[in-house]
Amino acid sequence: MSNELVAKRYALALFQLANEQNMVDQIEDQLLVVKQVFLENKDLLELLMHPKVELETKKQMVSSAFSGLVPFVQNTLFLLLERHRVNSTVDVINEYVTLANEARGIAQATVYSVKPLSEDEEKALSEAFASKVGKQSLRISNVVDKSLIGGVKLRIGNRIYDGSVHGKLERIHRELLANRS
Repeated sequence: MSNELVAKRYALALFQLANEQNMVDQIEDQLLVVKQVFLENKDLLELLMHPKVELETKKQMVSSAFSGLVPFVQNTLFLLLERHRVNSTVDVINEYVTLANEARGIAQATVYSVKPLSEDEEKALSEAFASKVGKQSLRISNVVDKSLIGGVKLRIGNRIYDGSVHGKLERIHRELLANRS
């Protein structure tokens, strides 16, 4: 079974539990902390995946490292350990966040700009583009990219809206090449 499919199944099960208990936001916050720990500590993941480390030892490590987590999150981590799927943890978390955003009517967007965006600019972009993708709002991650020259490029799911100067110059270049022949 593919990692993506596994991640979706675990995330859906956890999301359903969280939704029943009205803990979607709380669990999402805790999962994001777990994700950050896993991404910043590659050695931890390697240790949890090592075949010579006993399962009970791995569980004790997770239990002590993440002692403040709600039982649903801890039990999900234990389940991933038991089923030798701990390497899918970050994917499960990403899928959970996607499900939570979907339930709230929020889409994740990455905005590439020449300089960091202000809160007002992020809000304006969210209002302008949320309706284009059928959502109530956008959760924006801003990436500074000096190669854009000016303007912004927005990525929402698999859609890209390119309003950058670099993008406009590329389109003009393609038009000139097409008309030349």
